[in-house]
Amino acid sequence: EAFTLGKLSCEGKTKLVYDINSTTPGRCLIVSKDTITAGNGAKKNIMEGKAEMSTSTNASAMQILNDVGIKTSFIKVCKRSRTFAWKCHMIPIEWVIRRVATGSFIRRNVGVKEGYRFAPPKLETFFKDDENDDPQWGREVLEEAKLKCGDIEITSHLIDMMEKMSVTIFEVMEKAWQTKDVSLIDMKIEFGIRCDTNEVILADVIDNDSWRIWPSGDKRLMKDKQVYRNLKTITNNDMKNLKENYSWVSEQLGEVAESFRDQTKSTTVAIFMGSPKDMAHCNSIKASCSDLGVNCTLHVSSNGLGPVISGNTVLPVINCPPPSPQWCTADIWSSLRLPSGLGCATLLDPQAAALCSAQILAQRNPAVWARLRVKQMKNFLDLKQSNAELKQ
Repeated sequence: EAFTLGKLSCEGKTKLVYDINSTTPGRCLIVSKDTITAGNGAKKNIMEGKAEMSTSTNASAMQILNDVGIKTSFIKVCKRSRTFAWKCHMIPIEWVIRRVATGSFIRRNVGVKEGYRFAPPKLETFFKDDENDDPQWGREVLEEAKLKCGDIEITSHLIDMMEKMSVTIFEVMEKAWQTKDVSLIDMKIEFGIRCDTNEVILADVIDNDSWRIWPSGDKRLMKDKQVYRNLKTITNNDMKNLKENYSWVSEQLGEVAESFRDQTKSTTVAIFMGSPKDMAHCNSIKASCSDLGVNCTLHVSSNGLGPVISGNTVLPVINCPPPSPQWCTADIWSSLRLPSGLGCATLLDPQAAALCSAQILAQRNPAVWARLRVKQMKNFLDLKQSNAELKQ
């Protein structure tokens, strides 16, 4: 879609954001810079190619999150260092999620040894204020601040939502990096209020400045911006090493993003029905599986399917008998009363059968695991929203 560049909306240390004029309203253009900084800009260098590598890394991270159901501001890459995104009123809070204690956390929490593992992940919030070094805000301070972004006030309800989203986003990216034997130690993210829908979504960017990652869980092998922070003086060889790190991260995460998509294509559940009359019931199971990134094949066989199949395979079998007038008096017993040596499960709801299938596959399939984790988050958010609407 054709567009013309509008005014500069805002400029940060590593990117510029422009309004754009096009048929589709509510979008902006993010332009990355070849700049690397630390200490809120006190330390600054030019790294040739960083803009392109950061754009690529962000695109891969956002693709993973979009594919599994997280709402983000990312639309697509326009050029090598430019990204289309949904325009947002940014919430001036950095959400930091930690799996392992290191860095500023152990400096602020004397007595906690480096390497302490948080389970569940530790969540901290910092108010974005460069002049005061981004002070940490507790939950109470955040609630009492009554921040307003656009026409939306950041209430305790929205804070609950962003807390849940933050941990889920971290765990999805943690699972993604694990496929490369890389430990995601911590990461920072930001949220915004999407201007055209007033939804709270993941905004800004996620690139190699956003996290700590340790290949094989070894701090000595770190590939993120902490390498730059640790440098006392910066030589040409240092900059070359940094560039190689950022390039490696961009390439590896790109492979992970493609792998996530390939995994959903290669995962299959076979659905057997007694006759074509059961097609609507089986299509309901298929649709629910598809929502969880699981492909299905449909087959017509014979009656008594579950126990017969279970006796002839080492794979898990789930019975999901279609409802009928004889269901409660006769049909259900063929699935529940099994001969010895058989172990198939029985679920009555098509969505529950699909969910159970996905949970089995998720043990070895990170992409399906991520979709299930996001579904869990959405269930929580839906309940919170319904409860909030009742109180209005």
